[in-house]
Amino acid sequence: MKSTKQSAVTAQDVADLAGVSRAAVSRTFTKNGSVSIETREKVEKAAAQLGYQVNFLAQGLNRKRSLLIGVVVARLSDPFRSQLLEGLLNEIQARGYQALVTEVGNAEELEATIRRFTQFRVSGVIVTSGQPPIGLIKECIHFNIPVVGINRYAKIPHVDFVCSDNVTGAQLAAQQLIKSGCQSIGWLNYRYSTWGGVTRGDAFSQVLQATEPWCYQNLTTICAQEDGYEGGRKAAHEMLKNGGKLDGIYCANALLACGFLDGMREHGMDAPNDFHIIGFDDTPQTAQYSYRLSTIRQDVMEIAKRALWCLESRAQDASLLQRLEVVPVSLVLRNTSPEAFSVKPSHS
Repeated sequence: MKSTKQSAVTAQDVADLAGVSRAAVSRTFTKNGSVSIETREKVEKAAAQLGYQVNFLAQGLNRKRSLLIGVVVARLSDPFRSQLLEGLLNEIQARGYQALVTEVGNAEELEATIRRFTQFRVSGVIVTSGQPPIGLIKECIHFNIPVVGINRYAKIPHVDFVCSDNVTGAQLAAQQLIKSGCQSIGWLNYRYSTWGGVTRGDAFSQVLQATEPWCYQNLTTICAQEDGYEGGRKAAHEMLKNGGKLDGIYCANALLACGFLDGMREHGMDAPNDFHIIGFDDTPQTAQYSYRLSTIRQDVMEIAKRALWCLESRAQDASLLQRLEVVPVSLVLRNTSPEAFSVKPSHS
């Protein structure tokens, strides 16, 4: 990492040498940027002296050439993550760019990724991992690379995030379960969950507390020992083994929901006759006949569009304040929690 840092000159280095703000450096190298002749001369002289090379998306746009966008991914075996990557690739290519996709799982991979991004002079980075290393984001900032994170948030100046509306998703799920007559409600997540999963659970708890205090007081939190289908399936077995009984459950993601549903079926219980279940993501698997899972739908294409918009606009002005783009979600009702259907209260 040290050798990479030593070989790069940042906009801040140019600003310090020229005695101007970093924003002034950005405007100097942006087409039609508003900057005085004196400031422009100072910046250009300092940039030449330091060997600074501009690496903004806007420069690529001005030259009418394709540029690379780095995309950081994790666990593409998850249907939603692969669906999101597909949406991002489509949007990246539609805007005339190419994607450089990489996965970061440890410190060595982080160093290799930063080296690759700087060698190929990527013009922006999109981090899709639910738990991306903060070090990656900070390194991107160090090298003047615009970066945007998806479905997570952190207070990092000049770094934008695009997230699905987890609060509205929780409201929709809670309203549907209550309307269906559920009174013994559970929330299913997994250990070491992503920011998105934790936020969904917190929002769900807060909604129940505000609208249905009795349900909130009896809310059962189930923590699967692993993510994915097997995590949900084993969680169902463990809950029943311990004598637990629910008539409604909201799940952090689609794979957990499908696994939990099958786990309950293995014990002779099925939705919606014995309980209601609502997942999150609306992946293709949830629409299959064997599941027909009611779910909160994330708008993958809108997420991709806003992520690219964040990169392009920040390339035009790196001094923009941090932005959090919240993408609307919707409730998709299928067999596991249909409209106007009530289950028998589990505590009766």
